[in-house]
Amino acid sequence: MAGSAVHEAPCVIGPRITVRGSLVGEEDVVVQGRVEGSIALTAHLLIAGPALVAADIEADSVEIHGQVEGDVVAAEGITLREGARVVGNLRAPRVEIADGAQFKGAVEMDVPLPGNVLRQPRPR
Repeated sequence: MAGSAVHEAPCVIGPRITVRGSLVGEEDVVVQGRVEGSIALTAHLLIAGPALVAADIEADSVEIHGQVEGDVVAAEGITLREGARVVGNLRAPRVEIADGAQFKGAVEMDVPLPGNVLRQPRPR
């Protein structure tokens, strides 16, 4: 229809599906099953409660309810919901870890510092 907005449903990797290798795309993805390898999206990634992901992840935004083993990098933000289990490093401008989420790794937030902060001598 002319003039009507097209709403695309996300790609869903169902609970009985296993993907091994590289998952690359430009649309939202919901993982309910298993992914082993790497994920690179220019969109939103939702890892649902039953999902198990053993992969390094890059996406615009990532929301995790399930299990992830691997590093997660997001251009906008990463959210670990209650029940999420993540082993790996998180890097994004915004990181949210809810009560009840389990996380083991490092968090790096891309927050620019004023130039003079790095030049100030450290107290001894």
